[in-house]
Amino acid sequence: MRVLVIGATGAIGSRLLPQLRAAGHEVIGTSRSADKAKRLHALGADGVVVNVLDAGAVNKAVAATRPEAIIYEPTALADVTDLRHFDRSFAVTSRLRTQGADHVIAAARQYEVPRLIAQSYACHRYARVGGPIQSEDDPLDPAPAAREAMGALAYLDNAVTAAGGIALRYGSFYGQADDPLVAAVQARKFPIIGDGAGVWSFIHLDDAAAATVLALNHSGPTIYNIVDDEPAAVSVWLPELAKIVGAKSPLRIPRTMGRLLAGNVLVSFATESRGASNAKAKRELGWTPRYPSWRQGFVACYGRSSAQQAAAVNGHLKVPGFGQEKVPTPIGQEVGM
Repeated sequence: MRVLVIGATGAIGSRLLPQLRAAGHEVIGTSRSADKAKRLHALGADGVVVNVLDAGAVNKAVAATRPEAIIYEPTALADVTDLRHFDRSFAVTSRLRTQGADHVIAAARQYEVPRLIAQSYACHRYARVGGPIQSEDDPLDPAPAAREAMGALAYLDNAVTAAGGIALRYGSFYGQADDPLVAAVQARKFPIIGDGAGVWSFIHLDDAAAATVLALNHSGPTIYNIVDDEPAAVSVWLPELAKIVGAKSPLRIPRTMGRLLAGNVLVSFATESRGASNAKAKRELGWTPRYPSWRQGFVACYGRSSAQQAAAVNGHLKVPGFGQEKVPTPIGQEVGM
C-alpha cells in the first residue's frame, strides 16, 4: 500500500518506517520539522512537513500524497518532565489526539482513504475495579486521575473507530537507547509508592511497530491492546529493572509522601492501575511479540556487565545530566502515552 505515516520521526514512527518498507509498502512520512523530514529518506520514506493542528496543511498533504492508508502517530512528549501537573504537561499531545485527529479524519474522508490506524494507549486507563488485567471490552475508568489526558485518548478512540479505523492501545514503550525510565531508576528517583500494586503493561518499540504493520491488513472499526504477555505490578517490575541496570533497590515511600512529591496522578498509576490483555491482538492480527515479557526485553535492551553493575551499586556509575536535577519520569513517554 501507499502509506502516510503522520508523526514519522517519533519513537514509534522511526521504528515503523523500516518495517513498513520491509513489508513492501511505499511510505511517506511527516514531521513538524523540515530537518527531521529530510532525515526520513534514510529510513526509506519520502518526507513531508506537516503541522497536524493546521487543518489546511493536513488536507493539502493528504491531497498531494493520496495514500491508501494513514497511520497517525504524533505526540509532543520529548520535553515533558513535570508530571505533577500531568494534564498541563500533556496539553499539546491532548490537542494532537483531539483537534489533530479530527483534521486527519476529515481529510481521510474527503479523499476516500480506506484505512486509518491511530496511536492510542492502554496503561492506566481501565476502570480500577475487578481483576488486574483488562481487555478492550472492559470499561474505562469513569473518573481517571489525569482527566484531560485520558479524556483526549477516549476521544481519539471514539473518533477513529467511528470513522471505521483501528485504534492501537500501545503499552508503555521501552527500547530507546536514552530511555528516561532507566535514568530515573539508576538515579533512584523512581520509588515504589505505597504497596506498588498498580499493574503496568509494557511493549518494546519494535514489537509495537510489528503489530502496527500487521494491522494494515485488517479492517476496522476496532481497538487492540498492543502490549506484551506479562502485565506486572510496579512492586514486581521496578525492582527487577533496577537489578538489570545495576542500580540500587528502589526507595519505598508511603502514599501520603507520594502525593506530596509526585501528585495524585502518579500515585494512582503506581498503586491502582490495571494491566491490559493482548489476547485479541494476538488472535486477530496473528501477532506474536518478539519479547513476550518485559523481563526478556529489559535484559536485551538495558542489561549490563557484572563490572558495570558492581560499579553502579557502589555509586561509581554516573548518569549524565542527572545529578540533583529533576529526572523525567517515564509514565508518559511515548508513549505510549
